[in-house]
Amino acid sequence: MNLREALKQGVAELRGANVPSPVLAAELLLMHVVGGSRAWLYAHIDDPLDSAAAEGYRELIARRAAGTPTQYLTGRQEFWGLELEVTPDVLIPRPETEHVVEVALARLGQERSREALRVVDVGTGSGCIALALARELPAARVFATDISPRALAVARRNAARHGLADRVAFVESSLLAAFALRSLDLVVSNPPYVSQKDAASLPREVREHEPHLALFAGEEGIDVYPVLIGEAAERLVGGGLLVVELGYDVCERVEALFDTDDWREITITKDLAGIPRVLAARRI
Repeated sequence: MNLREALKQGVAELRGANVPSPVLAAELLLMHVVGGSRAWLYAHIDDPLDSAAAEGYRELIARRAAGTPTQYLTGRQEFWGLELEVTPDVLIPRPETEHVVEVALARLGQERSREALRVVDVGTGSGCIALALARELPAARVFATDISPRALAVARRNAARHGLADRVAFVESSLLAAFALRSLDLVVSNPPYVSQKDAASLPREVREHEPHLALFAGEEGIDVYPVLIGEAAERLVGGGLLVVELGYDVCERVEALFDTDDWREITITKDLAGIPRVLAARRI
């Protein structure tokens, strides 16, 4: 069997299993097996595939056809130009979460270069947001929290991989419980926001494989927001920023939680699909 034949068989099996983007998934898994880029793969598409590699590829294709996400099979996902390790202990970073980083940087403006800026990423998972901000804010001190020690272990490895281990402190904590009052300049978060009633409608890759602790937030999907917003109001300095990712249908309910004397300059940013995706607010 050569690479072309293996790829053709992989695509056919994934397509038969109704796997989304079967060609891309088959390519990524074959690239993972042979340790080459897409350019290398197609430059060597008629090269033979040894029996051990062919067997490994068939196993990966079978697992993908059964619902395991490609990223968990390869152990990799790119976010903000960083190739990150991902395991079933963390959510797979999504492109729309990059809007959280974009909004945070835009709202900071000239403060981006300020020394000793204290930034916290709540529910860091793979560390994707924290590491992106650490790279973009070289003068800042970045903290990343999670209640899952396994997730923090993944995030620490990602920080070390990108030379950011001395820039990001990882803290096992529920939301902002580990931080002092009026001590933070920026809080960012992609919190759990899927409602339990929507669980059955999730793609099986998400429902069966990604960590439920990082996905679900009660019957309506908003259980985390009021607690996080309240803790951020207590811990942000005057003029500090809170930037949170929103679920697809929670914008109005979450925005209503900011109707207090604690917040000003509330903005909503839509993603490329036109869905309200990021809410940012400044502490009075």
